[in-house]
Amino acid sequence: MSHLLHTLKGKGDKTMENAIATMSHKVTLVDRKRLEITGVEEVESFDESTIIMSTAQGELTVRGEGLHIETLSLDGGALKVDGTVESLTYEDRAEDRGGFLSRLFR
Repeated sequence: MSHLLHTLKGKGDKTMENAIATMSHKVTLVDRKRLEITGVEEVESFDESTIIMSTAQGELTVRGEGLHIETLSLDGGALKVDGTVESLTYEDRAEDRGGFLSRLFR
């Protein structure tokens, strides 16, 4: 699996961290062949069948066939993907969910 690691966060860069915290997130899927996503913070890994990324709304996994990242702009938080999209799955961030004990006593 190919790995592409990018992040908007610079060490000590509070302005960039604030921009990430307020970044909006939008997903547009056209005919299951073209996917455009905003609010992308980091692409953790990708290959032709899976793309895993961190977004403003949590971790997003895109599964499909022949997936190809056409455009990636982490400065603007935008990602464009071509290929056949079979599923989009979100997982909450670990810090949003809290630890085991905090989830147990909710």
